[in-house]
Amino acid sequence: SIQPRVGYWTVPAGFMELEETLAEAAIRETWEEAKARVTLGPMLAVVDVTHARQVHIFFRAKLPAAKFEAGHETSEARLFSFAELPWDEIAFPSVRIALEQLLESQTKGDDCVHLARAPRIRIS
Repeated sequence: SIQPRVGYWTVPAGFMELEETLAEAAIRETWEEAKARVTLGPMLAVVDVTHARQVHIFFRAKLPAAKFEAGHETSEARLFSFAELPWDEIAFPSVRIALEQLLESQTKGDDCVHLARAPRIRIS
């Protein structure tokens, strides 16, 4: 739960550090925000967030041990089944796009990388 969307749900995310690979950044951010050790899988989605001059890259990952907790930048950490996902409380369009792609890919049984552009949202 980060500004400007405190109180909404998101996935572990953040900026890369110098000389860090995409995979290293994803693993580090997951540890920092959810204290979870994951095994990174294939890329899931690449979402252009042009209004913020960002590109959000999402990976599939496995959580070998169901051990996690909120990190210092996180107010709450939780796992959701697809049926439990609080769709109206997802913080950012890019996260919603990635979750929809994950659901679709699991339904179809494919692991293609989804390319998308996130719409601008109004923050209130």
